[in-house]
Amino acid sequence: MSIKQKRYFLTEEEIPTQWYNIQADMKNKPLPPIHPATKQPLKPEDLFPVFAEELCRQELDQENAWIDIPEEVRDMYKYYRSTPLVRAYGLEEALGTPAHIYFKNESVSPVGSHKLNSALAQAYYCKKQGVTNITTETGAGQWGAALSYAAKVFGLEAAVYQVKISYEQKPYRRSIMQTYGAQVTPSPSMSTKAGRKILTETPNSQGSLGTAISEAIELAMSTPNCKYTLGSVLSHVTLHQTIIGLEAEKQMAMAGEYPDIVIGCFGGGSNFGGVAFPFMRHNILEGKITRFIAAEPASCPKLTRGVFQYDFGDVAGYTPLLPMYTLGHNFMPANIHAGGLRYHGAGVIVSQLLKDNMMEAMDIPQSETFDAGTLFAKVEGIIPAPESCHAIAATIREARKCKETGKEKVILFNLSGHGLIDMTAYDQYLSGSLHDYEVTDADVARNLAELEKVI
Repeated sequence: MSIKQKRYFLTEEEIPTQWYNIQADMKNKPLPPIHPATKQPLKPEDLFPVFAEELCRQELDQENAWIDIPEEVRDMYKYYRSTPLVRAYGLEEALGTPAHIYFKNESVSPVGSHKLNSALAQAYYCKKQGVTNITTETGAGQWGAALSYAAKVFGLEAAVYQVKISYEQKPYRRSIMQTYGAQVTPSPSMSTKAGRKILTETPNSQGSLGTAISEAIELAMSTPNCKYTLGSVLSHVTLHQTIIGLEAEKQMAMAGEYPDIVIGCFGGGSNFGGVAFPFMRHNILEGKITRFIAAEPASCPKLTRGVFQYDFGDVAGYTPLLPMYTLGHNFMPANIHAGGLRYHGAGVIVSQLLKDNMMEAMDIPQSETFDAGTLFAKVEGIIPAPESCHAIAATIREARKCKETGKEKVILFNLSGHGLIDMTAYDQYLSGSLHDYEVTDADVARNLAELEKVI
């Protein structure tokens, strides 16, 4: 089958100058994050010891729908933006579907994923405040690579805690971070109180994003002139990622179409919200009826099987209490290759939108995602990251429904990153040694029962 695509680009002048803050337009605003000690709603200054001050203000802003992109950040965006919107004719043909399938290709950034959109912004605000060192966590290594690069762009020193299973599965992501000058530590580690506690209780722990977040926050709070940065979950991260959907909105207009369905893979919510929220504002403000689908792993199904309640964003309980769908902050997900999706909770905005039925979620087994990713590679020429394979699998499900019903729908999904450094996962898939992991109802209930005692 020959690869046939049509791509749409924006000029530099057409790249958006503002990010979109959906909180300002939501009918039901997200509940406030809670200070874990006082049990009172957070104020921006409560977060100042951990994050750059401007990011704290963005995090809790529920009034301003549009936030200016600093010129220094937008100048860096121009190195790789706009990213192409692609009509996936090859995938349509392979599926025999009447659906029109489009994808936003975020894999063309210097680090190969959408994560750079927020990394540049966060590094800029830290530099502007006079910060010299930044810390973070990373699952699959996409965010760690982006933050390491952004730190170097703005003259900062970066320390990254990489989830241990990904540190071992994806050594070249570690090399990328180190090439940019970052210090990389497998998490859990013996370098922090949080890490030592976990390793004492579970010596062979392979870690999780919640674990790595605890270690990175602890380092930031104990190091002079250092701030913590986060790759997903929090509202200001999703805010920066709306550059994706804002561009896609203009590019869909160039194609003469508007999406009936918008899909993104889901770990904490940054790339899903980034592509979905700009289109969702038209549902909120104008009554459009676009469907929005978050595709998560069956092994970490917080949206489809978790509960909505206040929980910590990390294992050690250093973060504020967040109102979110969660499997419990002590939940340890299976060692799937989509390391960026191995997180116990969901961002507060997405959680409220799901609670209000403004969006949907589906959980997908690991083998199905690699079936989808391999097909996509064959017909579109791009090997997708394991995380992105979830969005492709959900797209294929919806496209096949169109074939069954004969309805011609327009589907847009976000290709959040390429998988050229994830070939170990594809090796296992091709050799037949890749396994599916399913969380049992008993596992979920047991973890949530423990959570109730904590809070």
